Amino acid sequence: MFKIWAKTVADHKITRSYLYHSADKFDPQEFISYLTEICHDMDIPTPVALKSHARNYTLFNIAKFRKEDFVEHVDFDILQLENAGD
Repeated sequence: MFKIWAKTVADHKITRSYLYHSADKFDPQEFISYLTEICHDMDIPTPVALKSHARNYTLFNIAKFRKEDFVEHVDFDILQLENAGD
C-alpha cells in the first residue's frame, strides 16, 4: 500500500489537495498511470511527464510539474506530488 499527496500551488499557497492511495505496492513503471488517475480525480489536465519526473519521485519522494509542463492552461503555478507514506 502507498499514498501520494497531490497539491496545486498558486502564489505559494495550496489551492487544491488530494490524497491518492492504492492497496498495491508502488511500481515506478506505473508512475504515469498514477499521475493520470490523480489528475482525473482532481479534475485538472494531465501534464507532460518525463522520465526525470518519475526518477525524482522515486529517488527523492517528490515530483513537481510547472505550468510549462501542461499543454492546456492551468490556474496554478505548480502541481506537486509527494510520497505520503505506506
